[in-house]
Amino acid sequence: LVRMKFLQLLSRKHGKLEMLFQTPFCQKQFPYLSLTTSTCLYSKKKKGNGYEQVDQEKYKNLVYSVTSYKTSAQTPETIFEEDNLLYGPPEKCRPPPRAETKTPRKWVPLINSNKKIPPLNSDSSLPMKIPLQKPKMPSVTRILQQTISPQQAFYLERWKQKMILELGKDGFEEYTKNLFLQGELFHAALESIFLSEERAAKEQREDAAISGYLSSVQHVLEDISDVKALESAVQHETLQYLGLVDCVAKYRGQLCVVDWKTSEKPKPLLKNTFDNPLQVAAYIGAINHDANYDFQVSSCGLIVVAYKNGSPAHPHFMDPGLCSQYWNKWLLRLEEYMDKN
Repeated sequence: LVRMKFLQLLSRKHGKLEMLFQTPFCQKQFPYLSLTTSTCLYSKKKKGNGYEQVDQEKYKNLVYSVTSYKTSAQTPETIFEEDNLLYGPPEKCRPPPRAETKTPRKWVPLINSNKKIPPLNSDSSLPMKIPLQKPKMPSVTRILQQTISPQQAFYLERWKQKMILELGKDGFEEYTKNLFLQGELFHAALESIFLSEERAAKEQREDAAISGYLSSVQHVLEDISDVKALESAVQHETLQYLGLVDCVAKYRGQLCVVDWKTSEKPKPLLKNTFDNPLQVAAYIGAINHDANYDFQVSSCGLIVVAYKNGSPAHPHFMDPGLCSQYWNKWLLRLEEYMDKN
């Protein structure tokens, strides 16, 4: 504004330039602006004044609009209007198309309609324990390992490399060997408990390697009764695969295939158990189609995850609906394995 008034003063009284550019005036009031304006824009030889021809009202509005806004004049509304003008109105996000549910080419029901289901006798003698013979057909574990998804294979390999970096190759081999040994001891201890071998069970409870696991499953053991099979081989005579089932017993009154798992990390959800539900479904189907077993499991499973630190185990119950879903997935994995081999 000071500069504007000064320019207006120059335009109206250009005849008095000498008086305005006296040293005291310039030094006291306009020490910087007076010299540059006078030498560049105005001279005595210039007869006309071009500034008089400028629309001063329009110029004042322009100066006011520039000096009065310290930040951008854009608002969210103006930005949206500009985007609509340049790119058109935004489209709503469309949900991705649902993947079609695959169905196996050869579908075999989970329940064997040709096998009669006699009533289970709670006063039966010892649980069945059929030894696993030299395999003439692929096992459930082998089938699942060779048909693992690329994503699971990636995470498994990354975990393996991380452990090798921490423990070394020999240390990692020793670590995995100890894990398998602890699993075997844990299953043996459970077998002793179910067979009422009190002395053996007491000795195993005192074993520091598995005492935490046994403490972890105590609240689950209270709900298990009428054990029908322990560490027993099963095979599906139609689909030609076999496996070794941990336990077949009643859990809260319902006959189930029970799979005992050990873990150092908590697995509170069924999805945390990866392919274990498929394994249980495969065992249920095998028992129901195995002539060595005079009973059927009515599509119920139980995965019990025990923890080394003794914290309460997580029992994951699989009802008939879940078992049917995982049975369908198992058949697809079985087909994939057969196609590869």
